[in-house]
Amino acid sequence: MRITKIHPKAGQEWVWDYPRPPRLEPFRGSIRIVFNEKTILETNRAFRVLETSHPPTYYLPLEYFQKGIFVPNSRSSFCEYKGMANYYDIVLNGRKAVQAAWYYPDPNANYVALKNAVAIYTHKMDACYVNGEKVKAQEGDFYGGWITSNIVGPFKGAPGTWGW
Repeated sequence: MRITKIHPKAGQEWVWDYPRPPRLEPFRGSIRIVFNEKTILETNRAFRVLETSHPPTYYLPLEYFQKGIFVPNSRSSFCEYKGMANYYDIVLNGRKAVQAAWYYPDPNANYVALKNAVAIYTHKMDACYVNGEKVKAQEGDFYGGWITSNIVGPFKGAPGTWGW
């Protein structure tokens, strides 16, 4: 499939301009995550991973999450760039989101900053916000990108996009 460039407006990013291998960069905007009607994280310290054809994936320091919500899950996956990932379920007041978060316990050298951080699937939360804007989830259940109004696609993840 040929990708037609969408010309971003001022302040927008086109995901096809993101690099491969992915770039890791600090993010100093505000992030808020709501699960089971409770804010489980609010921070202005995070990392973004930017990879060709994907909206940003946000990695959030474990220390800023509400304590006791992460339960290890037996799932694992492998990223050729970041390494082996493990998964958490998120449990709060009787509600459970299975495989809702992933992390790299021993990330590859270029991604060592992710060591004590987790990424969250937005579609498994009540809501996720970046700088006050409610995030739209990247389609599919493999990628965990967060789509805001300043991110322009098309995005990998939807049916028919695996060959991109």
